[in-house]
Amino acid sequence: MTGTEHLSVRREGATLILTLNRPEAKNALSLPLLVGLYDGWLEADADDTVRSVVLTGAGGDFCAGMDLKALAGKGMAGDEYRARLKDDPDLHWKAMLRHHRPRKPVIAAVEGYCVAGGTEILQGTDIRVAGESATFGLFEVRRGLFPIGGSTVRLPRQIPRTHALEMLLTGRPYTAEEAARIGLIGSVVPDGTALERALEIAERINACGPLAVEAVKASVYETAEMTETEGLASELKRGWPIFDTADAKEGARAFAEKRDPVYRRE
Repeated sequence: MTGTEHLSVRREGATLILTLNRPEAKNALSLPLLVGLYDGWLEADADDTVRSVVLTGAGGDFCAGMDLKALAGKGMAGDEYRARLKDDPDLHWKAMLRHHRPRKPVIAAVEGYCVAGGTEILQGTDIRVAGESATFGLFEVRRGLFPIGGSTVRLPRQIPRTHALEMLLTGRPYTAEEAARIGLIGSVVPDGTALERALEIAERINACGPLAVEAVKASVYETAEMTETEGLASELKRGWPIFDTADAKEGARAFAEKRDPVYRRE
Protein backbone atom coordinates (compact mmCIF):
# COMPACT_ATOMS: atom_id res chain seq x y z
CA MET A 1 0.00 0.00 0.00
CA THR A 2 1.05 3.56 -0.69
CA GLY A 3 1.29 6.42 1.78
CA THR A 4 3.48 9.30 2.91
CA GLU A 5 4.36 10.91 6.23
CA HIS A 6 1.15 12.95 6.00
CA LEU A 7 -1.19 10.35 4.48
CA SER A 8 -1.69 6.89 5.93
CA VAL A 9 -3.31 3.98 4.11
CA ARG A 10 -4.78 0.80 5.51
CA ARG A 11 -7.23 -1.89 4.50
CA GLU A 12 -10.26 -3.12 6.39
CA GLY A 13 -11.77 -5.93 4.37
CA ALA A 14 -12.64 -4.59 0.93
CA THR A 15 -12.40 -0.96 2.08
CA LEU A 16 -9.33 1.21 1.61
CA ILE A 17 -9.04 3.79 4.39
CA LEU A 18 -7.13 6.97 3.57
CA THR A 19 -6.30 9.09 6.61
CA LEU A 20 -5.10 12.68 6.38
CA ASN A 21 -2.35 12.41 8.96
CA ARG A 22 -1.01 15.81 9.94
CA PRO A 23 -2.88 16.36 13.19
CA GLU A 24 -0.51 19.05 14.51
CA ALA A 25 -1.75 21.26 11.65
CA LYS A 26 -5.38 20.04 11.71
CA ASN A 27 -4.47 18.01 8.61
CA ALA A 28 -3.84 21.10 6.49
CA LEU A 29 -2.90 20.16 2.95
CA SER A 30 0.83 19.74 2.33
CA LEU A 31 2.74 18.30 -0.60
CA PRO A 32 3.31 14.93 1.12
CA LEU A 33 -0.38 14.80 1.97
CA LEU A 34 -1.51 15.65 -1.56
CA VAL A 35 0.89 13.20 -3.20
CA GLY A 36 -0.16 10.44 -0.84
CA LEU A 37 -3.83 11.22 -1.35
CA TYR A 38 -3.59 11.10 -5.13
CA ASP A 39 -1.63 7.84 -4.96
CA GLY A 40 -4.37 6.48 -2.70
CA TRP A 41 -7.05 7.26 -5.29
CA LEU A 42 -4.96 5.55 -7.95
CA GLU A 43 -4.43 2.49 -5.75
CA ALA A 44 -8.17 2.18 -5.13
CA ASP A 45 -8.90 2.42 -8.85
CA ALA A 46 -6.27 -0.14 -9.80
CA ASP A 47 -7.08 -2.79 -7.18
CA ASP A 48 -10.25 -4.74 -7.97
CA THR A 49 -10.30 -6.16 -4.45
CA VAL A 50 -11.00 -2.62 -3.19
CA ARG A 51 -14.74 -1.98 -3.39
CA SER A 52 -15.02 1.26 -1.43
CA VAL A 53 -12.85 4.03 0.01
CA VAL A 54 -13.21 5.88 3.30
CA LEU A 55 -11.51 9.26 3.64
CA THR A 56 -10.96 10.59 7.15
CA GLY A 57 -8.55 12.66 9.25
CA ALA A 58 -6.32 11.93 12.21
CA GLY A 59 -6.36 13.67 15.58
CA GLY A 60 -10.01 14.67 15.67
CA ASP A 61 -10.06 16.87 12.57
CA PHE A 62 -10.76 16.25 8.87
CA CYS A 63 -8.89 19.06 7.09
CA ALA A 64 -8.37 22.76 7.76
CA GLY A 65 -7.51 23.62 4.16
CA MET A 66 -4.31 24.42 2.31
CA ASP A 67 -0.97 25.00 4.02
CA LEU A 68 0.64 27.39 1.55
CA LYS A 69 4.11 27.23 3.13
CA ALA A 70 4.12 23.44 3.03
CA LEU A 71 2.84 23.43 -0.54
CA ALA A 72 5.83 25.54 -1.52
CA GLY A 73 8.06 23.00 0.20
CA LYS A 74 9.46 25.50 2.69
CA GLY A 75 10.80 24.14 5.93
CA MET A 76 10.54 20.46 5.03
CA ALA A 77 12.43 17.81 3.11
CA GLY A 78 10.21 17.70 0.06
CA ASP A 79 12.38 17.29 -3.02
CA GLU A 80 10.69 14.09 -4.16
CA TYR A 81 7.26 15.65 -3.73
CA ARG A 82 8.18 18.83 -5.55
CA ALA A 83 9.44 16.66 -8.41
CA ARG A 84 6.08 14.86 -8.54
CA LEU A 85 4.27 18.19 -8.75
CA LYS A 86 6.63 19.42 -11.43
CA ASP A 87 6.07 16.26 -13.47
CA ASP A 88 2.30 16.54 -13.04
CA PRO A 89 1.23 20.15 -12.39
CA ASP A 90 -2.36 18.92 -12.07
CA LEU A 91 -1.54 16.50 -9.23
CA HIS A 92 -2.90 18.66 -6.41
CA TRP A 93 -6.24 19.10 -8.21
CA LYS A 94 -6.46 15.34 -8.76
CA ALA A 95 -5.67 14.70 -5.10
CA MET A 96 -8.45 17.09 -4.05
CA LEU A 97 -10.89 15.32 -6.42
CA ARG A 98 -11.25 18.41 -8.57
CA HIS A 99 -9.83 16.75 -11.69
CA HIS A 100 -10.20 13.10 -10.75
CA ARG A 101 -13.18 10.95 -9.85
CA PRO A 102 -12.43 7.53 -8.35
CA ARG A 103 -14.54 4.75 -9.84
CA LYS A 104 -15.13 3.25 -6.38
CA PRO A 105 -17.55 4.91 -3.93
CA VAL A 106 -15.82 7.37 -1.58
CA ILE A 107 -17.25 7.92 1.90
CA ALA A 108 -16.08 10.88 3.99
CA ALA A 109 -15.86 10.42 7.76
CA VAL A 110 -15.58 13.91 9.23
CA GLU A 111 -14.67 14.98 12.74
CA GLY A 112 -13.67 18.47 13.87
CA TYR A 113 -12.61 21.01 11.27
CA CYS A 114 -13.58 20.47 7.65
CA VAL A 115 -13.12 23.97 6.28
CA ALA A 116 -11.77 25.79 3.22
CA GLY A 117 -9.91 23.13 1.20
CA GLY A 118 -11.41 20.49 3.48
CA THR A 119 -14.93 21.45 2.45
CA GLU A 120 -13.75 21.53 -1.17
CA ILE A 121 -12.40 17.96 -0.99
CA LEU A 122 -15.64 16.95 0.71
CA GLN A 123 -17.58 17.97 -2.40
CA GLY A 124 -15.66 15.36 -4.41
CA THR A 125 -16.79 12.52 -2.14
CA ASP A 126 -19.96 10.50 -2.64
CA ILE A 127 -21.35 9.86 0.85
CA ARG A 128 -20.64 12.03 3.91
CA VAL A 129 -20.87 11.34 7.64
CA ALA A 130 -19.89 13.83 10.33
CA GLY A 131 -19.51 13.96 14.09
CA GLU A 132 -21.93 16.35 15.77
CA SER A 133 -19.20 18.88 16.67
CA ALA A 134 -17.75 19.06 13.14
CA THR A 135 -17.34 22.49 11.54
CA PHE A 136 -17.70 23.23 7.83
CA GLY A 137 -17.24 26.32 5.72
CA LEU A 138 -15.53 28.05 2.84
CA PHE A 139 -13.56 30.87 4.49
CA GLU A 140 -11.69 32.08 1.40
CA VAL A 141 -13.60 35.34 0.81
CA ARG A 142 -12.86 36.43 4.39
CA ARG A 143 -9.17 36.32 3.45
CA GLY A 144 -9.65 37.97 0.07
CA LEU A 145 -9.21 34.63 -1.68
CA PHE A 146 -11.21 32.51 -4.13
CA PRO A 147 -12.30 28.91 -3.36
CA ILE A 148 -10.70 27.57 -6.51
CA GLY A 149 -10.97 23.90 -5.56
CA GLY A 150 -14.27 23.68 -7.43
CA SER A 151 -16.77 25.06 -4.92
CA THR A 152 -18.30 27.81 -7.08
CA VAL A 153 -19.22 25.10 -9.59
CA ARG A 154 -19.97 22.06 -7.44
CA LEU A 155 -21.62 23.51 -4.37
CA PRO A 156 -24.66 25.04 -6.17
CA ARG A 157 -25.18 21.66 -7.86
CA GLN A 158 -25.08 19.76 -4.58
CA ILE A 159 -27.14 22.00 -2.28
CA PRO A 160 -29.79 24.69 -2.98
CA ARG A 161 -28.25 27.74 -4.61
CA THR A 162 -29.31 30.13 -1.86
CA HIS A 163 -27.43 28.04 0.71
CA ALA A 164 -24.44 27.64 -1.60
CA LEU A 165 -24.17 31.36 -2.16
CA GLU A 166 -24.52 32.12 1.53
CA MET A 167 -21.70 29.71 2.34
CA LEU A 168 -19.51 31.03 -0.47
CA LEU A 169 -20.14 34.75 0.06
CA THR A 170 -20.18 35.02 3.85
CA GLY A 171 -17.30 32.67 4.64
CA ARG A 172 -19.00 31.79 7.92
CA PRO A 173 -18.68 28.45 9.76
CA TYR A 174 -21.47 25.86 9.66
CA THR A 175 -22.27 23.28 12.31
CA ALA A 176 -22.74 19.62 11.39
CA GLU A 177 -26.47 19.91 12.05
CA GLU A 178 -26.75 22.88 9.70
CA ALA A 179 -24.59 21.17 7.06
CA ALA A 180 -26.93 18.17 7.20
CA ARG A 181 -30.02 20.36 7.01
CA ILE A 182 -28.87 22.03 3.79
CA GLY A 183 -27.72 18.72 2.30
CA LEU A 184 -23.94 19.12 2.38
CA ILE A 185 -23.59 15.97 4.48
CA GLY A 186 -25.84 12.95 4.78
CA SER A 187 -25.84 12.15 8.49
CA VAL A 188 -24.66 13.38 11.86
CA VAL A 189 -23.39 10.93 14.48
CA PRO A 190 -21.97 11.25 18.00
CA ASP A 191 -18.47 12.69 18.09
CA GLY A 192 -15.78 10.09 17.58
CA THR A 193 -18.03 7.66 15.68
CA ALA A 194 -17.96 9.07 12.13
CA LEU A 195 -15.36 6.55 10.97
CA GLU A 196 -17.32 3.69 12.49
CA ARG A 197 -20.49 4.77 10.68
CA ALA A 198 -18.61 5.30 7.42
CA LEU A 199 -17.19 1.78 7.64
CA GLU A 200 -20.68 0.41 8.24
CA ILE A 201 -21.88 2.11 5.07
CA ALA A 202 -18.82 0.85 3.20
CA GLU A 203 -19.52 -2.71 4.34
CA ARG A 204 -23.05 -2.51 2.95
CA ILE A 205 -21.66 -1.26 -0.36
CA ASN A 206 -19.00 -3.99 -0.36
CA ALA A 207 -21.71 -6.64 -0.07
CA CYS A 208 -23.28 -5.47 -3.35
CA GLY A 209 -22.23 -6.37 -6.88
CA PRO A 210 -19.07 -4.33 -7.58
CA LEU A 211 -19.72 -3.94 -11.30
CA ALA A 212 -23.23 -2.73 -10.57
CA VAL A 213 -22.00 -0.32 -7.87
CA GLU A 214 -19.39 1.23 -10.15
CA ALA A 215 -21.84 1.51 -13.04
CA VAL A 216 -24.47 3.16 -10.85
CA LYS A 217 -21.97 5.72 -9.54
CA ALA A 218 -20.71 6.46 -13.04
CA SER A 219 -24.25 6.90 -14.36
CA VAL A 220 -25.21 9.35 -11.61
CA TYR A 221 -22.29 11.64 -12.46
CA GLU A 222 -22.44 11.19 -16.23
CA THR A 223 -26.08 12.17 -16.43
CA ALA A 224 -26.06 15.00 -13.89
CA GLU A 225 -26.04 17.80 -16.46
CA MET A 226 -27.94 16.01 -19.23
CA THR A 227 -31.55 16.53 -20.16
CA GLU A 228 -33.87 13.80 -18.90
CA THR A 229 -34.06 12.25 -22.37
CA GLU A 230 -30.28 12.26 -22.77
CA GLY A 231 -29.81 10.95 -19.26
CA LEU A 232 -32.21 8.05 -19.72
CA ALA A 233 -30.46 7.04 -22.94
CA SER A 234 -27.08 7.22 -21.20
CA GLU A 235 -28.39 5.18 -18.28
CA LEU A 236 -29.52 2.39 -20.60
CA LYS A 237 -26.14 2.34 -22.32
CA ARG A 238 -24.33 2.17 -19.00
CA GLY A 239 -26.72 -0.09 -17.11
CA TRP A 240 -28.03 -2.68 -19.57
CA PRO A 241 -24.72 -4.59 -19.96
CA ILE A 242 -24.69 -5.20 -16.20
CA PHE A 243 -27.59 -7.65 -16.62
CA ASP A 244 -25.36 -9.92 -18.73
CA THR A 245 -22.57 -10.19 -16.15
CA ALA A 246 -21.78 -13.22 -14.04
CA ASP A 247 -22.30 -10.99 -11.01
CA ALA A 248 -25.91 -10.37 -12.02
CA LYS A 249 -26.53 -14.09 -12.48
CA GLU A 250 -24.93 -14.80 -9.10
CA GLY A 251 -27.18 -12.20 -7.48
CA ALA A 252 -30.27 -13.87 -8.92
CA ARG A 253 -29.14 -17.34 -7.87
CA ALA A 254 -28.31 -16.20 -4.37
CA PHE A 255 -31.74 -14.60 -4.03
CA ALA A 256 -33.47 -17.80 -5.19
CA GLU A 257 -31.33 -19.93 -2.89
CA LYS A 258 -31.79 -17.55 0.06
CA ARG A 259 -28.06 -17.03 0.63
CA ASP A 260 -25.55 -14.21 0.48
CA PRO A 261 -24.12 -13.68 -3.01
CA VAL A 262 -20.43 -14.14 -3.76
CA TYR A 263 -19.40 -11.58 -6.37
CA ARG A 264 -16.26 -11.91 -8.50
CA ARG A 265 -16.43 -8.81 -10.75
CA GLU A 266 -17.34 -10.89 -13.82
